[in-house]
Amino acid sequence: MIILTLLLGLCPRAFSQQDSLLVVFWNVENFFDYRSENKPPYWTRRRFEAKCDAVAKTLLRIADRYGRLPDAVGFAEVESAFVLRRLTSETALRKLDYRIVHYDSPDRRGIDCALLCRRSTRPLRDSAPKHVPDSAGGVMPTRDILLAEFDSLAILVNHHPSQIGGKDGRRQLAQGRLHALTDSLHAAGQPRTLAIGDFNQELRGIPGQAGNDGRLARNDAGTLKYNGKWEKIDGGFAEGFARVREEVFADPTLLERDSAWGGERPRRTFNGRRYRGGVSDHLPVVFIVYF
Repeated sequence: MIILTLLLGLCPRAFSQQDSLLVVFWNVENFFDYRSENKPPYWTRRRFEAKCDAVAKTLLRIADRYGRLPDAVGFAEVESAFVLRRLTSETALRKLDYRIVHYDSPDRRGIDCALLCRRSTRPLRDSAPKHVPDSAGGVMPTRDILLAEFDSLAILVNHHPSQIGGKDGRRQLAQGRLHALTDSLHAAGQPRTLAIGDFNQELRGIPGQAGNDGRLARNDAGTLKYNGKWEKIDGGFAEGFARVREEVFADPTLLERDSAWGGERPRRTFNGRRYRGGVSDHLPVVFIVYF
C-alpha cells in the first residue's frame, strides 16, 4: 500500500476509528433526477442509474485505498433527496449505514450541497441549510452552505458561486458567510470545524488550518482541468484538529486521455451532448482528520 504509506506513514494508530475520521468531498456534476424538469433532454433513467453505480463504486474504491469506509461524504451538484436515496438504497452502498442530509436550496439550476454520514461512526446531532445573503441583505439564489453538527465536530459543505459569477462579488459574500458561520460555531463551544467543498477559486498553497493546534497537510494535485491546465478548486479548511491530511483521489477509473491538451483529464458524464459514461469533471478530495 504505497499510497497509504506516503499519505499517513507507518503509524499503527492511523486508522483508529476512535481518533480519526475519513471524510470525502466530491462535486458530482449535474447529478439530476432522470424525471426532473431541470434535467437535460438526453438524461435518461439508464444513464442516471449508471452514474449512481459509478459514484457508489468510487466510494468503495476510496474505502479500499484507505482501509475504511468514508465516515462522511459531502457532495456538490446533487439535485434532490431522490438522487441520494437511489444512491444509498439501490447501489453497492445499500447495506451500509449512511444517513442522508439534504435541503433544497434557492439555486437557479436546482442543484444543492448534500452529505452522507455513517450512523455507526459519529451520530448526527443537528443539521441546517445556511443561506448566503446577497449585497442587499436578501437571499442569494445560489447553493446554501450545508451545516451538519456532530459531538465535538461540525462539517460545512460548500459550493461557492462560479468564477464568472464571482466577478460581481457573490463568491466573496459566500466566503464571508462561511467565515461567519465557523466563528459562530466556535463561539457556541463547537471545538472543531471542517469546511469542505468546491470553492471556485485556486486553493493551492492556501493555509487550511487556523490557530496553533495543528495543520492541514495538502496534496496540491488538481481537481479540475480547464483549457489544458489542472486547477485545484475543491478542498477544505479545518480548525481545532490535531492534524488533517488531504489528498486528491485521482483514480484511473475517473480519468481519460486528454486528446486536445495531452495527459489525462476527468472523464465527464457528458461532453456537450455527447455521452461519455464518466462521473464528473471534478475529482474527489479525501480528508483524514485526527482528534
